[in-house]
Amino acid sequence: MAHCNDMSTPSTHRHCLVLLGPTAVGKTELSLRLARRLEVAIVSVDSMQVYRGMDIGTAKLDEQVRREIPHHMIDVAEPEENFSLGRFCHEAWEAIEGIWARGRRPLLVCGTPLYLKGLLWGLFEGPGASPQVRSRLQAEARAMGVPHLHRRLARVDPEAARRIGPNDLQRIERALEVYELTGEPISTLQKQFSAAPRLEHAIIGLSRERGELYQRIERRVDAMMEAGLLEEVQGLLGRLGPQAGQAVGYKELWAHLRGEVSLEEAADAVKRNTRRLAKRQITWQRHFPGVEWVELDGDTSAEGALRRCEAILQRLDPPAGFGYDGRAGISA
Repeated sequence: MAHCNDMSTPSTHRHCLVLLGPTAVGKTELSLRLARRLEVAIVSVDSMQVYRGMDIGTAKLDEQVRREIPHHMIDVAEPEENFSLGRFCHEAWEAIEGIWARGRRPLLVCGTPLYLKGLLWGLFEGPGASPQVRSRLQAEARAMGVPHLHRRLARVDPEAARRIGPNDLQRIERALEVYELTGEPISTLQKQFSAAPRLEHAIIGLSRERGELYQRIERRVDAMMEAGLLEEVQGLLGRLGPQAGQAVGYKELWAHLRGEVSLEEAADAVKRNTRRLAKRQITWQRHFPGVEWVELDGDTSAEGALRRCEAILQRLDPPAGFGYDGRAGISA
């Protein structure tokens, strides 16, 4: 089990709170309420919010809110760059150290479960790259197309294929390479948690009934389109690298701008792929141990959800180390 860079074992008084749940479940609103009540600093654990200029489609908070409540790991890379898990762990760990040094506690708001797993437990990195295997796979992709490799991946590792886009050559190539070199699916290896987390934490998970979640996704995509998502994607043409270009909302509208589909078809594809993303997130999040789940529904107010989270924190304290009494916030 390999771990992210520069993650020395934290001392016993260093803890963080984690908030996870699928896209559109309501994490952002609750995270802001928790931040105001508990005086924590928010760390975004999201593979696409790291990119500058990708604002509407990744549901970033506006700059005014981010000035009021400290946020980290947002707008730290250009969309042309590939942003690796190792780089995320390194920079997020530095941010967390800084938060502790200022006497606050980090609140990790998770949009990308793989990044959270790498940060909290470390991640199986697999064998080193094989130039021979990669050269053969790349030649096959040129001759028969990347979707051909994706179909092969679906046969040997259906879970990884569901998680990886059919044109994401870099990740398809790595998944097939690991399978060929180890005989084990990369999805199986990535589920291995180490005996103890590298970062002490308490996790609160948010969930909703699937139909209600999908309705929220539909409304959210409509709101993004009205807010100018198409224009945002148009302004990024030529700048979206292989990783950023796979972001839901961007790849579908890019196809429209290339004349491949109508705008209505592209918007429908964004909704469909966002639903699929939510399903993958739910599957991933169920693997995290020790999650305290809060079920939300249309009648649950944000304040009601906050009270449920407060009750969880009171039950976890002192093991969680938050020093939380429901009134005074977090002790420094």
